[in-house]
Amino acid sequence: MTSTAALKEILKAQRIETPSWAYGNSGTRFKVFAQAGVPRSAHEKLADAAQVHAHTGVAPSVALHIPWDAVPDYAELGAYARSLGIRIGTINANVFQDDDYRLGSVANPDAAVRHKAVDHLLACVDVMDATGSRDLKLWFADGTNYPGQDSIAARQDRLADALAQTYQRLGPDQRMLLEYKLFEPSFYTMDVPDWGTAYAHCVTVGERAKVVVDTGHHAAGTNIEFIVALLLRAGRLGGFDFNSRFYADDDLMAGAADPFQLFRIMHEVVSGDGLADETDVAFMLDQCHNIEAKIPGQIRSVMNVQEATAKALLVDAGALLAAQQAGDVLGANAVLMDAYNTDVRPLLAGVRTELGLDPDPMAAYARSGYAEKIVADRVGGQQAGWGA
Repeated sequence: MTSTAALKEILKAQRIETPSWAYGNSGTRFKVFAQAGVPRSAHEKLADAAQVHAHTGVAPSVALHIPWDAVPDYAELGAYARSLGIRIGTINANVFQDDDYRLGSVANPDAAVRHKAVDHLLACVDVMDATGSRDLKLWFADGTNYPGQDSIAARQDRLADALAQTYQRLGPDQRMLLEYKLFEPSFYTMDVPDWGTAYAHCVTVGERAKVVVDTGHHAAGTNIEFIVALLLRAGRLGGFDFNSRFYADDDLMAGAADPFQLFRIMHEVVSGDGLADETDVAFMLDQCHNIEAKIPGQIRSVMNVQEATAKALLVDAGALLAAQQAGDVLGANAVLMDAYNTDVRPLLAGVRTELGLDPDPMAAYARSGYAEKIVADRVGGQQAGWGA
């Protein structure tokens, strides 16, 4: 088994990216509840993200969503992030909110709309160049609501063409991450509904095109860890969007709905060397904090991912393999359950202490006074987020 010291070093090296949009007013398509102290600009979102990293030690990057985080000077924004001790991470393209995209973006039957969408994707690569970002994440709301509305095959051709154009624009050290979603906003067909569709397009496009697994984008009962294992085996797991779901794309805090599922996913990550630097799996949060406080919600999610990772690292791989090879079904299951039932909070508290941090990030943030400061300072202006 891995020594405690070695486990701590792995956990210290873990990196979890937070999303800029989670710091703004976000929530459901029915209602967004505004909160005092919410950022009014991309710079203020970065300042809040820096707080999460300051208290956890493992969240040094923040994802941007364009145009939600549009600024006149992206190089300056990247420099500002670095001045806070963090950096710009994944660039997320938004081709789903303009009226032109009513019938889709890159798969739209109108060539002019497709051209507009691809232009935006290429502009996002420009943002990557300016900020030093490695990853471009693509999620498309494209699809149909009714049989016969459009040609399923033709839409796949249009999608493939857009992906190819965008991939060709990437630099040699940049990647394309393709996300899938089972349903919503389109209900008859989604153009990228599952991991298989995303995988097939990525294989066609090139080796630096990989699949993103959003843990909320699956039908109830889907074995997400199976998908993770297959994508790791194929070298096509680009990253995660961690969140929790009870019914659909709920975007709740990671590990809140089913912490055992998060552990099972991380067990496959550990087993498939997904934590290794050369594997390049991006561990990202994708959440909408509607009724909970924004920064504490992010801190709690980071901690939940850390706990699932620590438990996965505690699985006795040797004992598990022996039980599996012996056909000892209950013994093999017990090895996993022993790790899952271990209280890893003292281990992680020790990790934080060795990093020079408070062992309890939630309590440390509450004592910091930052929440009160931003409520007092951020008066006036337009809060970031989307209305519903």
